Amino acid sequence: MKLYDGLGPNPQVVRMFLAELGVEMETVTVDIMSGENRQEGHLNKNPMGQLPTLELDDGTFLAEITAICEYLDDIKGGTNLIGTNPEERALTRMWTRRISLNICEAMTTAFRGAEGHDFFKDRLRTFPDSAEDFKAQAKENLALLDKQIEGKEFICGNNFTLADIMLFCFLHFGSTVGQDIEPKLKNINTWFEKVGKRSSASA
Repeated sequence: MKLYDGLGPNPQVVRMFLAELGVEMETVTVDIMSGENRQEGHLNKNPMGQLPTLELDDGTFLAEITAICEYLDDIKGGTNLIGTNPEERALTRMWTRRISLNICEAMTTAFRGAEGHDFFKDRLRTFPDSAEDFKAQAKENLALLDKQIEGKEFICGNNFTLADIMLFCFLHFGSTVGQDIEPKLKNINTWFEKVGKRSSASA
């Protein structure tokens, strides 16, 4: 297998997931700054021009971080990162979906319409007039999550999962583009510091 990697929180999610699995993989870095991901060579692998993209041994290409991570977990025989029984897997998927839709999407849409607008405006549709609204949406949903993880070790309970990896990578990204975690979110800040100490966090 081969991973097409690059800048941004999405590729980091897969790198961190691989590190948690203890899996090393051949990696090809795609230069998004030069627009390499929007050129024919990469579009033949991923027509959406996104990263990361996973090339399987039979030449099949997988995209979307949740699909890639679930596939990697499956071929490892199933781990706590997704869940080892139906209930655990359902919880991981529920929280991963909520985080992706309500926090990560809002953060990235805000960035593309604000701090990253000059870079993205000629590459994809941006919403500069709504950037502050998307930032507010991300903050509101993160505050809601702060209450929901009260007393929990990790987002899904005792198990460290894909939901934790996804949120950590996007909040780490947010801290570099002016979307910091508010100090009043005590549970999220404690959780973020704890996850940041894992060796996989530097992947």
